[in-house]
Amino acid sequence: MKRPYALLTAGLVLAGCVLTAPPGAAPPAAADARRADVQAPPYEAENAQISQGAVESNHPGFTGAGFVNYANTTGSYVEFTVTSDQAAATAVTLRYANGTTTDRPLALTVNGTPAATSAFAPTGGWSSWRTQSLTVPLRQGSNTIRATATATGGGPNLDSLLLGDDDTGAIDWSTAMIDSTMARYTPTTIGGWSYPVGLYLYGQYLTYQRTHDARYLTYIKSYVDRFVAADGSIGQSFNNLDSMQAGRLLTILHHETGQDRYRIAARKIRDRLNTYPRTTEGGFWHATSDSRAHQLWADGVYMVNPFLVEYGKEFADATYAHDEAAKQLYVYGSHLQVGNGLLRHAWDESKTVSWADPQTGLAPEHWCRAVGWYSMALVNVLDAIPADHPRRTRLLALLTKLAAGLERYQDPATGRWFQVIDKGGRSDNWTETSCSSMFTYALSRGAQQGYLDAHYTDVAQRGYQGVLAKIAVGGDGRTNLTDISIGTNVGDYAYYVARTRATNDFHGLGAFLIMNEQLRGR
Repeated sequence: MKRPYALLTAGLVLAGCVLTAPPGAAPPAAADARRADVQAPPYEAENAQISQGAVESNHPGFTGAGFVNYANTTGSYVEFTVTSDQAAATAVTLRYANGTTTDRPLALTVNGTPAATSAFAPTGGWSSWRTQSLTVPLRQGSNTIRATATATGGGPNLDSLLLGDDDTGAIDWSTAMIDSTMARYTPTTIGGWSYPVGLYLYGQYLTYQRTHDARYLTYIKSYVDRFVAADGSIGQSFNNLDSMQAGRLLTILHHETGQDRYRIAARKIRDRLNTYPRTTEGGFWHATSDSRAHQLWADGVYMVNPFLVEYGKEFADATYAHDEAAKQLYVYGSHLQVGNGLLRHAWDESKTVSWADPQTGLAPEHWCRAVGWYSMALVNVLDAIPADHPRRTRLLALLTKLAAGLERYQDPATGRWFQVIDKGGRSDNWTETSCSSMFTYALSRGAQQGYLDAHYTDVAQRGYQGVLAKIAVGGDGRTNLTDISIGTNVGDYAYYVARTRATNDFHGLGAFLIMNEQLRGR
């Protein structure tokens, strides 16, 4: 429980002597604030200047000798003295715990000037430690960073401050992104049943698996329960592959909760595939509508096949799921992949749609996110099917050829990939964040699993650093991920490069989380 204190500092510098106050000792009454020695990073809160707070050690999981328990009052603060080797906007990561059910906001001032604010959301318990990253301007040399409580409940329990970026492990970009997104949207306002939201929430689930932050799973369940009734009914016809992607959340929730309604809802997608229209070789049409008849879009393989193999594992339907998913990836790949290793966006078996080449049926361009969807689906299915599956060798060949093409067209200046992958030399083309995340994930996972040569780990690392250059923390303390193409149909070069370059679009957020959970710490 939070208790008010006037002041406690772990190391008090008096007349050249350091007096150490033991945890739980009464706060000294003679001063309102005393400055501690400048310390080497990470900067522990118990060694900082503390006003109206106490050093405690009664909640496990802290670093150093303890943490600071802010007094339950506005204006209580912890002030760090830090050293920067250059004058620059710098990521500042505060490690904290908030066991209440409300935010414990802090305002940061740097060298006496207001610099940033952040909500410091609940962490699920006083022993559940999280990080919150903000970007602040530092001058070269010594700086003071004061974190002041702006609400009557005081600040969170504060453990430490660290300067740096993801290379140092300072910023957990996954949790920072999820906390930012949950602050922007409730499970009700995040949107309808859709594949972009489904992609994002799948990334949130991957982060939940690592952090075990119950808020993340509760949020996913609250979203899904808007659409799945207690009896398992779900108001979706599943007449297009896009609508099936969020079905991954159904298998996840069945696995996590055991509630049968999620099995019933997921079964509706599985049964729909029995009658879903296909090409003559058995490839699923992108949608049942006349405008999508006979068409295979590279996007579609990710919309259904990862769900399918996960469904097969969860509900003892693996034989069908493995065979179907492997078949789909092979049929799609056999038509869409061309000599440079990349895939065209789509193929029309009838060769009648306006964008289709009348001889080949292929779309004219290599749109990056379409290829990204295929690359991730390919790795996901290879992870699921058995080593002796009859189509495995063919799928590995598709991945090997694709990886070589991705390496060839990776932008050497940024490590990212272009919106139209093979035309990076054109001045109006631009590097796109969601596909760069997807390729980075697929290459890293492929190399890790032995599907690809080990040198693709380095290719993925260049991609990872390139994507990290597109994420930052704004003045409101929330993350912003930039240069994400909005949803896109099949078109020509001019159409793709003119697509809106959005910030925090769910296509990008979901792809980023999947990538970051694969590569963070590698």
